[in-house]
Amino acid sequence: MDKKHIGFLHPGAMGISLASTAQSTGHTAYWVPRDRSPDTHTRAAKYDLVEAQTIEELCDRCSVIISVCPPHAAAEVANQILACSFEGVYADVNAISPERAMRIGQSMTDAGATFVDGGIIGGPAWSSGETWLYLSGRGADQVAACFTGGPLETEIIGDEIGRASGLKMCFAAYFKGLTALMCATVAAAEGMGVRAELEMHWARDGSDFAQRTLERISQVTLKAWRFSGEMDEIASTFETAGIPGGFHLAAGEIYDRMARFKGADPIPPVKDVLDALLSPDQK
Repeated sequence: MDKKHIGFLHPGAMGISLASTAQSTGHTAYWVPRDRSPDTHTRAAKYDLVEAQTIEELCDRCSVIISVCPPHAAAEVANQILACSFEGVYADVNAISPERAMRIGQSMTDAGATFVDGGIIGGPAWSSGETWLYLSGRGADQVAACFTGGPLETEIIGDEIGRASGLKMCFAAYFKGLTALMCATVAAAEGMGVRAELEMHWARDGSDFAQRTLERISQVTLKAWRFSGEMDEIASTFETAGIPGGFHLAAGEIYDRMARFKGADPIPPVKDVLDALLSPDQK
């Protein structure tokens, strides 16, 4: 096996799990510690990622770079790599629209790099059969080869840039869009004073739907800050496909109203979340 030096920008909750699978495959995982959070430093140290002091050093030492960051930062990360004249394999596996992936891909190709489009479905890859990395692009096999020895599942779905991102967008549109709808529904009921009656109706026939919905509302606050941008990407994807994007633009606003809970410990109670949704200007 050709052992590779692989850079990860950045080893957040998802990125560190990808780096771990790459290590299990026999490769060396790198990261750049500059301007990263204490939590990221802790993760990188725990899993023995190798430090590159600058983006330039990362590009010099690695033949493959994996961009795994919040969607709003995808273009910025790509531009940092472009500034280093990187000519290896660059995989953007972020939750971005196919159009954005194609724009980034064209810039990378023009600069001499090999661009691969990726889309992750599932949570951090710590258990087999739970997280899939879908890949498209002519260099997809090179990225798949980075992750053959751990729990992350990979699947190549074509040579066309945008296919992997499109699949990710459609999958997230339903599951994350539905969660935003649940949040909006319960908040509206709270605002009109009929929440108790709504939950009582949901609980008829012994259903636990109401309880599961309230738990989901509290738990999504952990990631709401990054889901807002993802909803905007989905809206753009839908518009390009000829489907109205307004629903997911509204979902993005719902998540944006919950962004204040980023890093909250413990998870906020439902009442606090509903207050944030109903009074977005009261930070």
